Amino acid sequence: MRYISTRGQAPALNFEDVLLAGLASDGGLYVPENLPRFTQEEIASWAGLPYFELAFRVMRPFVAGSIDDAAFKKILEETYGAFDHNAVAPLRQLNGNEWVLELFHGPTLAFKDFALQLLGRLLDHVLVKRGERVVILGATSGDTGSAAIEGCRRCENVDIFILHPHNRVSEVQRRQMTTILGDNIHNIAVEGNFDDCQEMVKASFADQGFLKGTRLVAVNSINWARIMAQIVYYFHAAIQLGGPARSVAFSVPTGNFGDIFAGYLARNMGLPISQLIVATNRNDILHRFMSGNQYVKDTLHPTLSPSMDIMVSSNFERLLFDLHGRNGAAIASLMDTFKQGGGFSVEADRWTEARKLFDSLAVDDEATCETIAEVFNECGELLDPHTAIGVRAARECRRSLATPMVTLGTAHPVKFPEAVEKAGVGQAPALPPHLADLFQREERCTVLPNDLKQIQAFVSQHGNRGKPL
Repeated sequence: MRYISTRGQAPALNFEDVLLAGLASDGGLYVPENLPRFTQEEIASWAGLPYFELAFRVMRPFVAGSIDDAAFKKILEETYGAFDHNAVAPLRQLNGNEWVLELFHGPTLAFKDFALQLLGRLLDHVLVKRGERVVILGATSGDTGSAAIEGCRRCENVDIFILHPHNRVSEVQRRQMTTILGDNIHNIAVEGNFDDCQEMVKASFADQGFLKGTRLVAVNSINWARIMAQIVYYFHAAIQLGGPARSVAFSVPTGNFGDIFAGYLARNMGLPISQLIVATNRNDILHRFMSGNQYVKDTLHPTLSPSMDIMVSSNFERLLFDLHGRNGAAIASLMDTFKQGGGFSVEADRWTEARKLFDSLAVDDEATCETIAEVFNECGELLDPHTAIGVRAARECRRSLATPMVTLGTAHPVKFPEAVEKAGVGQAPALPPHLADLFQREERCTVLPNDLKQIQAFVSQHGNRGKPL
């Protein structure tokens, strides 16, 4: 399997090199040169497989030529064996044909565990084989950071630096990052918003001279391995609900467009998906594009769903690449226009093509709390604010009541007690046993200004397990 950049100027790489590269050298994102496609008979034959076996069937083509089958299967069995539910991603029924896919049974209680627990093991495998040491630099709006640290903290050949916006993540999210202590783990609270953090990560990947000889690896969803792992649970959910003999619709809470792009890829790989709904909060750049062909930056607002407090959706470039016939030069020009002017529209026929599959809704904090209360009163299920936004969008945008509608349950409600309490359904549930003492644990975090040079100096000074790089 070879991977190419969305901007057309970077060399094609194999999976191992893409895993370590993250962002392409031309500033683009890597995508498979050719997407594998499965027959309906093949997909039907996967019914009843354990999750790790299904993951092996779906992801095997993406790692072909880089990781042998036995090693890859062992990595997957270890990854998903660490989840606290035997089904790994169980479906919970809200009513007759409406479901929530619970993606929060991993170690950090969020969907990011599906990719980042795998990513840590893949990095270990590749770095040991190569005898290399790397620096992970990532930005988080809440959940990526803790999942990345949990997934990679035992990697002998990795130093981890995670940027999060100071005072703009929930307390549980922050403590899940800052209480994992180790010489190779560094949490940085940036005096800015998530987009500032994400921009500094991208700038650091573009010019890595400050590292003095080592290299950066991405854990954000710009890393192809993140997207690859998320494709699997679309197949898992659809097969549980009668796929591929019937189509399924999905509502996806998303800010960076990675999770829903995985659903788009699952459809292109042969899974019958009739509708994908972009569910987002007040920071609605994706909704404004899907509903009106306007991809324009606006002011970023803090909300009760902080993991979607994002105004520049990195993975959206991957969809644009397909909408423009995989023309790298066109995407490079479009992204330059966005960088210079803060927005763009695409040709009407390309936007119309996207609308055949995608719908969208932006949900404010008030409606989010209303939905948490509504679902709790209907069936006793307590939703986190991101999942609630997904359910609200599913109910307002679904095209067919006859088609099963699955909302991706992206996080456990315990991570967002403020939203649960504002919804008027009582206190948030207790932390699970492995996190029961979270509020008593020692925290370690460094607050730094929103300044690229100071961030890079910190990374250079504290890498290599506390020794300067």
